[in-house]
Amino acid sequence: MAKKDNSLRNSFLLLLTAIIWGTSFVAQSAGMEYIGPFTFSVTRYILGGTILIPVILVMNSLSKKSRLKTGISETDIKKEDNEVFKRSVKYGIVCGIILCAASNFQQMAMLHASAGKAGFITAFYIILVPIVGIFLKKKTSPIIWLCVLLALIGLYFLCIGRGGEYVFEISDVQLLICALIFSFHIIFVDHANTKKVNGVIISSTQFYTAAIISAFFLYPMDGVFYDMMPSVDLIIKAAPSILYSGIMSCGVAYTLQIIGQKDVNPTVASLIMSLESVVSAISGFLILGQKMSVDEVIGCVIMFVAIILAELPVGKKGEKSVK
Repeated sequence: MAKKDNSLRNSFLLLLTAIIWGTSFVAQSAGMEYIGPFTFSVTRYILGGTILIPVILVMNSLSKKSRLKTGISETDIKKEDNEVFKRSVKYGIVCGIILCAASNFQQMAMLHASAGKAGFITAFYIILVPIVGIFLKKKTSPIIWLCVLLALIGLYFLCIGRGGEYVFEISDVQLLICALIFSFHIIFVDHANTKKVNGVIISSTQFYTAAIISAFFLYPMDGVFYDMMPSVDLIIKAAPSILYSGIMSCGVAYTLQIIGQKDVNPTVASLIMSLESVVSAISGFLILGQKMSVDEVIGCVIMFVAIILAELPVGKKGEKSVK
């Protein structure tokens, strides 16, 4: 029963993640008008990793006080914390390498791809997660495959629509690579959560790792290839977008993803997080005044149906499917 409660709570955290990612799409697009993709990645990831440091310190302090009350010695607590820290940093570095690759392919593609096409292709991770999971011997119930199919149909209506014209471009390849790599990120986070780790430390570590790697590509890519070498003035103009993306999308949302994926099947997690496409359409309407078409409304409804079906119990009474 406790595990079921944790699953519902963590599913809600993943929904919050999708909401933040969806609303940050507006900020991300605005920021790219002034700075290149790797500059955007470096600045937002440094910010995202830094704001989590005081959170880690406060959480560790509260945890230490709680354990001292149970009679655990300070020496044992320090030893345990050191082990958790080392393990979390190790997993965080791997998460950062994967995240860096996925996010930068997406950033590069967004210089040319339309919002609808980018949203649809990137969301292919919802079907890539269970496919990759098969090779990793992850069990997936038949109902999840139905939900994946429904989600893809919903995303088609939401992002492209029945009358949308589709032309395959280089940016599409970049987005497909992003989707594939991000599916590995979701699966690796699921693996990390089976170990005794600190989700916030993993999150902060992955941002610093992604920022350091992105920095190596800043000059050759933004400076030479895209001719978008950053300046102080341009970074200041992009500051509101960087702040929102760094604090909310990175610092808050990716941490919620790591914490929320615990006790939630990675395929279900990917379905929930793919709701960012729904939220981006809604936020575009509310913030930018963009009207939602009939196709977009249909897509939103189908997506929500897919998520609800994924969370319904099946099989024996009182049991959920193997997730």
